[in-house]
Amino acid sequence: MAMQRVEILGVPVDICRPEQLENEVMELLAKPGTKQIVFLTLWKLLKARNKKSNFALCIKDADLILPVSKSILFGAKFLNLKVPVRYNPFTAVIQILTVLENRYRSLYLLGGRKKTVMQAERNVRSTFPGLQIVGRYVGYYPKVIEQNVVQAIYKASPSLVIVSEGVREKDCWAYNRRNSFSSSIFMYYKDVFGIFSERRRKVSEKSFEKGLEIWDEILHNPFKIFLIFPYIFYLLLLVCTKIFKKQQ
Repeated sequence: MAMQRVEILGVPVDICRPEQLENEVMELLAKPGTKQIVFLTLWKLLKARNKKSNFALCIKDADLILPVSKSILFGAKFLNLKVPVRYNPFTAVIQILTVLENRYRSLYLLGGRKKTVMQAERNVRSTFPGLQIVGRYVGYYPKVIEQNVVQAIYKASPSLVIVSEGVREKDCWAYNRRNSFSSSIFMYYKDVFGIFSERRRKVSEKSFEKGLEIWDEILHNPFKIFLIFPYIFYLLLLVCTKIFKKQQ
């Protein structure tokens, strides 16, 4: 069965079953040009509603949009849409790397502090010995050397580039430079190198299944408690959208 795409509040979200993920990754590998996988949080969804923004264009252009927030699934159900499958970002990364390793593909690491990314690279090599790591570049680099970063990735031509913390434009980094690469998949996940290097604890599957991962984020950054306000705004948008549809 082919993957489907729905729109929640005007933002695209893919319905990709776990058994479909491998095939979707393989199709992306065979596709020329710059491709992108996005882990869509509720906050990203709300940001992407501004259709004229660069971020909205980035999301719309993405090849695979995997929801990670339970609220997105609730929104789809509330609007009587087909409900997507929710992905734990780190688990999805492991699944994607496994697909690449089984086919002897390559990986490039971009972002993180020097010690973090070096330890992450060592752990990835030991966990996925069949995966070829063709390069790495730390994050928080000065703007003047960015062209060197782009050229390094272009020359390495990796199957996948994992983008982590310290890359200013986050999801939009690859989109804004999409004409600079020949054929690579890009995937942004802020915490991935921290988890791979064991400097950051990953959210347990039990907490993730219950949708409690936000409390882990609040423990790291108490100001995130104010995310309750955009969440309330999201609920209001859902109600208004449903009422408007009924009136049509």
